[in-house]
Amino acid sequence: MKIVATSPSFSKNKKLQEKIFKYFPNAKLNIEGKKFKQDELIEYIKNAEGIIVGLDNINEDILCQCPKLKIIAKYGVGLNNINIEACKKRNITIGWTGGVNKLSVAEMALGFMLMFARNLFMASNELKSGIWNKSAGFQLSGKTIGIIGLGHTGKELVRLLKPFKCRIYANDIIDQPNYYNKNGIKNKTKEEIFRACDFVTINTPYNSTTDNMVDIDVLKSMKNSAYIINIARGGIINEVDLKFALVNNIIAGAALDAFVDEPPTDQDFLNLPNLICTPHIGGNAKEAIEKMGISAINHLKDFYKL
Repeated sequence: MKIVATSPSFSKNKKLQEKIFKYFPNAKLNIEGKKFKQDELIEYIKNAEGIIVGLDNINEDILCQCPKLKIIAKYGVGLNNINIEACKKRNITIGWTGGVNKLSVAEMALGFMLMFARNLFMASNELKSGIWNKSAGFQLSGKTIGIIGLGHTGKELVRLLKPFKCRIYANDIIDQPNYYNKNGIKNKTKEEIFRACDFVTINTPYNSTTDNMVDIDVLKSMKNSAYIINIARGGIINEVDLKFALVNNIIAGAALDAFVDEPPTDQDFLNLPNLICTPHIGGNAKEAIEKMGISAINHLKDFYKL
């Protein structure tokens, strides 16, 4: 069988190379780290029977050009870049494991909170510019944290926050009262979370129900001392509205690890002093890369009964 991996971080990892070649010695890996345009992606995978996909958009037009494709193994957790219905129509299996990189993403969210709370990000940038600013911010302990999306990553963040004894408000489409009660979490509406919390983290999938979920009206409902964090997907927060809110101090700051267009090109936005921006690396800690990669390989092994 012909196996192709499109993800650069998967393809370049020595441990994952060793493992995939053990079971699929003729696998084709994206060692060069190429970011594919659609026509290039089609050319790269058109003869594959199985593919390992990270963030590449696998739409119906692409699937039409891949007649031999039998399985897509997801390297990562989000499935919004794969047309699920088109795969079902073609009887293409999707190998996916939820939450495989949850600790990596949750640690980043906690890191963002600490950077803002203790003024680490701004103070570091100011000192590099010759400004000696002794403002040390505030302690994260005891603050009110809002978690929108209480799935694998949201729950991991709850665990990491326990030593800080924060008040945690959460919202999720799934009713889970036992979990809320066991962990002392308040079940709140999104509106209540935005109004009351010192930090709000977005941990939802991106789909039609979350597209531009956070717009200027939502941002204006937040405290002007509050911070918002998106460690999920681009498009959930309206970036134009967020830029306006940051420039005009409607909120204190924001941290984004995902963008509508990746890489983003609005340098005025990226250079705002109260915006922390990272290149979609939340789930890419070394340990998470290996776990995601091994999971993807195992889905291929299981499918081919190796």
